[in-house]
Amino acid sequence: MKISDNKYVTLTYDLNVGEGEERELMEQATAERPLAFIFGTNSMLEAFEKQIDGLSEGDAFSFQLTPEEAYGDYDENKIIELPKNIFEVDGKIDEEMLFEGNTLPMMDSSGNRLMGSVVSIGEEQVTMDFNHPLAGETMHFEGTVMGVRDASAEEIAALFSGGGCGCGSGGCGSSCGGDSEDDGSCGCGSGCSC
Repeated sequence: MKISDNKYVTLTYDLNVGEGEERELMEQATAERPLAFIFGTNSMLEAFEKQIDGLSEGDAFSFQLTPEEAYGDYDENKIIELPKNIFEVDGKIDEEMLFEGNTLPMMDSSGNRLMGSVVSIGEEQVTMDFNHPLAGETMHFEGTVMGVRDASAEEIAALFSGGGCGCGSGGCGSSCGGDSEDDGSCGCGSGCSC
């Protein structure tokens, strides 16, 4: 069976970022914890899906995605100073939540969900970075297709009812810089904004 729309796909891969000998291993999906997703449902980057479209179980792949194909260039305008008091809960700052390097779910004035990383904490301001953690990076994927099968109606329904990992779910775990449990259903090739 070949990878095509509405197929349940499992992959192993190594994701390295950077150029030449300066590449750094960013993420691994292993046989014990493969990346699993439903192809063609916008849960993965379009350029990622184009690279694996038509592959079958056992096929190896190796490709790179430029920043333009993935998460765009790093944008200095996405580093924003916010009033520290917006992080208060019941009049207090939760220091287990607000610390440098932590990624927090936020909402803009239009109600759009965003993920932002805490850059620094001042007396009155908190500096947040709303760039994707892989913005500006060239991503190098190398791996193998573990399985391809038809997705069940339940799996498709769960995806569209908010289950699993998709754009904006924030459930991507440490593989994208978050602190939540990674359930293996999401990776940095996904459209997640973690």
